[in-house]
Amino acid sequence: MATEVKLWNDKREREMYDNFADLFAIIRTTEKLEKAYVRDVISPGDYEPACTKLIAQFKTLRTSLKDSVPDVERFMETYKLDCPAAVNRLLVSGIPATVEHKGASSSDVGTAVAVAECVQHFITAMDSLKLNMLAVDQVHPLLLDLLSSLNRLPQLTAEFEGKVKVRDWIARLNRMGAADELTEQQARQLLFDLDSSYNAFINALPNST
Repeated sequence: MATEVKLWNDKREREMYDNFADLFAIIRTTEKLEKAYVRDVISPGDYEPACTKLIAQFKTLRTSLKDSVPDVERFMETYKLDCPAAVNRLLVSGIPATVEHKGASSSDVGTAVAVAECVQHFITAMDSLKLNMLAVDQVHPLLLDLLSSLNRLPQLTAEFEGKVKVRDWIARLNRMGAADELTEQQARQLLFDLDSSYNAFINALPNST
């Protein structure tokens, strides 16, 4: 009779392997989703919420596995996961491709409302930094909201200074843990980038003075 082989010795070890399996599945699923989007198999409307959910699940799991999986790319090498698109989406970008490269459409909110939202998100992000809200899980959603609002304005191209800088900061934060905090130097640089981006945004508006 065959002998049963146990992968774990106790409940804690079993939970670790369950988390490994979840991480493996999230990475594989993200890779398939990215390829499906690139090949136009899935619509942007279906892609974005699915990708957002996978990114959120990945961030949560990565935080809980920070001791057992300090390096996700090494985990992928160990388990032979060749998923470059997932690496870019989960570890580098941290936001769906539709948000990263989105242009405004005629169905978006009116320009006046969109401008007001952008101003609100700029001010909220800058005020939060001034109040020393420096944890990644505090700053990241503010920048994501800001980028989403900037994407609603048709006159702002993907290469607009504010979009480029916010995308870069989102990517940088995505490489950090949720509980990590910006250093004083990083916070000062982010505040400077937001301020210069805000000025560029005001200057980009029609009839701005």
